[in-house]
Amino acid sequence: MKIVSINIGRPEPIDPRRPEVRTGIYKRPVEGPVAVTRLGIAKDAVVDTHNHGGPDQALYLYSSDDYRWWADQGVATEPGQFGENLTVSGLESSTLCIGDRLIAGGVEMEVTAPRIPCAKFAAKMGDPGFVKRFRDAARPGAYLRVIAQGQLEAGQALRLVPFAGDRLTLEDHFELVFMKTLPGRDVVERLLALPIAERARNIALAWRAAHLDNA
Repeated sequence: MKIVSINIGRPEPIDPRRPEVRTGIYKRPVEGPVAVTRLGIAKDAVVDTHNHGGPDQALYLYSSDDYRWWADQGVATEPGQFGENLTVSGLESSTLCIGDRLIAGGVEMEVTAPRIPCAKFAAKMGDPGFVKRFRDAARPGAYLRVIAQGQLEAGQALRLVPFAGDRLTLEDHFELVFMKTLPGRDVVERLLALPIAERARNIALAWRAAHLDNA
């Protein structure tokens, strides 16, 4: 496993007809070492801070292995295409588990949640139906929490340290979000016991409250 590229974005319009609406989803590879802090990669733009960024979603990772699958479906891919900060090789994102750690150099990162697709993602891909395509593919990529800060650079080896507790894959977590019925109480409690991202935790807390309301 290794880092293929490190990608950062600047605020850019998602629709030329509405230049005031900007996004940081347009990520492009950069050369040389970059600083990684608790809030992500230095100089990377996070515009929609309600849904993106923060210490629990400091970085977004996608795999070139997943990109190969998309290429077979006729989707043009390149590092940063899906708005990821880290393009890596040697793994498929759906198999990562909440709490798994990825280490490169002195930087240590923890898997906290799958990516949930949105309308801006579909607009960036130029396909109004891409949210559904991404959902059906179940290759969500991983949001990461930065445990130890430092520097990252393309070409660095990446080491996976599996989570020692309950192992819930990103694919399973991703599927829970799109369930048409309320997840069972035991599933919700299982999710809340894991080191998930704050936004994912708030969703799970709402699920638990719904169970109490229906009790």
